[in-house]
Amino acid sequence: MATENRARAEAHDHGHGHHHRDVSGGWLRPAVFGAMDGLVTNVSLIAGVGGGGGSAHTIVLTGLAGLVAGACSMATGEYVSVSTQRDTEHAALDLERRELAADPEGELQELADIYVSKGLTPDLAMEVAKQLHDGDQTLQAHAEAELGITLDNVASPWSAALTSAVAFTIGSALPLIAILLTTPTWRSPVTFLAMLVALAVTGSVSARLGGANRRRAVVRVIVGGALAMAVTYGIGRLVGGRL
Repeated sequence: MATENRARAEAHDHGHGHHHRDVSGGWLRPAVFGAMDGLVTNVSLIAGVGGGGGSAHTIVLTGLAGLVAGACSMATGEYVSVSTQRDTEHAALDLERRELAADPEGELQELADIYVSKGLTPDLAMEVAKQLHDGDQTLQAHAEAELGITLDNVASPWSAALTSAVAFTIGSALPLIAILLTTPTWRSPVTFLAMLVALAVTGSVSARLGGANRRRAVVRVIVGGALAMAVTYGIGRLVGGRL
């Protein structure tokens, strides 16, 4: 009875506008990852070349090359990765369709057993499974329960690739803008400060969109970005002084 009441309460909440953020993927992950990767990668690359004694021309050229190469790499990587994920999901859904057609009673019992494992009583689990099998949501119910796949939320490789490339370009452009707008004396501190501010903003926005702790997200990305820049700058100084 307690389980039935809990199920009804959850259905009641969802029916009255109770809303959860979509954290399963979509555009958020490639956008945040692309922006952070572009910012950290390019500012670290620039720091390494600058630490090695590179001229302003070399630094800017390096930054532009890093921007273009990184954006292309991110887009290609996201496209291949998400395409593989989508193909795997489609193959799993096709197999599930065949199993439903070949053994509907066995699939019904399997769905009921899944709901029992989630805390429903056997009778209630079978009733829920039967209702889903009697409607148009049979494949959706099995996809969500067995595979963790939502039919209307299958990843798009083109969307992920474009989002990642644009976000990486924006993130990579920030240190270049900081360099071009400052004098040689202030170039390094201004670039470093701009990177920290951009990382803080990116971490805060990603935490807000995902409903996570904003302070923890900001500290995490700032520490990671500052460490990456410091390491590459130190390597540049070490190697550049010996060449």
